[in-house]
Amino acid sequence: MKKSAEFSKDDVITVPLEDDLTPVNGVPKEHQSERRVRIFIPAKPATQSGIHGTRLWRIEFDNRERWENPLMGWASSGDPLSTTVVEFETSEAAKEFCKRQGWPCYVESPNILKMNVKSYGSNFSWNKRTRVGSK
Repeated sequence: MKKSAEFSKDDVITVPLEDDLTPVNGVPKEHQSERRVRIFIPAKPATQSGIHGTRLWRIEFDNRERWENPLMGWASSGDPLSTTVVEFETSEAAKEFCKRQGWPCYVESPNILKMNVKSYGSNFSWNKRTRVGSK
């Protein structure tokens, strides 16, 4: 090994920009290569009236085997990724994440509804076709 006096300015350590860390992340091989990941925008809950937080992309893993717990009757699973939820701003970011982890993925196209902006007065307007209130 060189001593500090033996190093010159030309001695440079180059580090690769992209390292593949999937072999050392601790996830078993069957959870990496055999899993399919669905990338989608989840539907808005029925109890939500606004659109806040409904534009995030989410990844979801395919379901592995489940069984009914004989003691309580609950559904059980030995799959640690079945309840994993990861959200992204764009579908490209989600695809890049799946690519880095070694998971095959597919993207579901979103069903985004356009919100019609109405004025407060339209709640009380008179519909001329049916001659009834619009409420």
